[in-house]
Amino acid sequence: MPVAELTRNAVDVLPEGGLEAKLKLGRPLRVKLGIDVTSPDIHVGRAIPLQRMRAFQDEGHKAVFIVGDYTTRIGDPSGRSSERPILSDAEIDANAQLYLEQAKVILRDDPELLEVRYNGEWLSKLSYADVVGLGRIVTLARMLERDDFEKRYHAGEPISISELLYPLMQAYDSVAIEADVELGGTDQLYNLLAGRDVMEAYGLEPQVVLTTPLLLSWDGEKMSSSVGNNVPLTEAPEEMFGRTMRIPDSQLEEWWTLVAEQPVPAGDPMDAKLALARFIVARSHGEEGARAAEEHFTRVVRRHEAPDAIPDRPLPDGDPVHLPALLAAAFDLSTSEARRLIAQGGVKLDGEPVNELDIPRERLSGAVLQAGKRRFVRLS
Repeated sequence: MPVAELTRNAVDVLPEGGLEAKLKLGRPLRVKLGIDVTSPDIHVGRAIPLQRMRAFQDEGHKAVFIVGDYTTRIGDPSGRSSERPILSDAEIDANAQLYLEQAKVILRDDPELLEVRYNGEWLSKLSYADVVGLGRIVTLARMLERDDFEKRYHAGEPISISELLYPLMQAYDSVAIEADVELGGTDQLYNLLAGRDVMEAYGLEPQVVLTTPLLLSWDGEKMSSSVGNNVPLTEAPEEMFGRTMRIPDSQLEEWWTLVAEQPVPAGDPMDAKLALARFIVARSHGEEGARAAEEHFTRVVRRHEAPDAIPDRPLPDGDPVHLPALLAAAFDLSTSEARRLIAQGGVKLDGEPVNELDIPRERLSGAVLQAGKRRFVRLS
């Protein structure tokens, strides 16, 4: 495979000529990608560097997938204006397992080509002296060159010491696994370059840095699990299909290029969008899953009909029934989200919009409750 295929869609490949030199070593390279387990899913945007990792696997190189169970406890501020909330140990452990399962949608699950590591394995063993030693490698002035830190510093916003340590912890991951190449989004460039400095300080050959673009979602913002503008890799097929269909025509070229790694098909944008949704769902759920998801989308969204199979939901006790609470329980919404959806005309009973907050129990019994375009339950 030519170098151009390994670096498809890359923004940075540093240093210049570094990857070619690594490939001439005549051995499988150790290609690192680390993901912190801040939410329970990997979405199609975060899968873009995974796709580069798969390209290296296809050429016989070893993918070293690092689950950031330990660095999640610090919180990477990359691209953020404030420190990230810290999850509980139980949440981190649960997310870590889910992340690994989802990464294998893209990666080859072959022990010869995939090595999975948890960075708590080595970071939890660092002594205070070790951390101080790491802190000597990069100066504070250099650290404040990071765009997000610089903005917060000049705005007088707090920056915790733990955040300053984060790039060094990520860099130490590269030392621990002796990375040849590290992959990441463009928001990770500073951290990846710090890995080169730290590896050199530990007497290792510095890694090559390869960054990929950040995928914009249908709202024009960076795709984010916490925001909810994402397409998770292991979401239900009909949900993945429907979310993909939300992207505007103006983003088709970007999504086809980055996600499908193909040129956008010529012709009707709707046909191109449907083909993209089929690709995304089939990659996770197979062709049959994609076919069923498209049928569901056509029936429910395009024809405004109810789906064939609607789950049953028992009505709560009491009469009348408070609709926001019912919606919250049925569709995993907050009551404020439910109220907003009602106010926007997005809630229907048997296909008719409803705006009352309290509904007689008799009216609800046996009715189909719809929230938005794709969520339905039959009340009993």
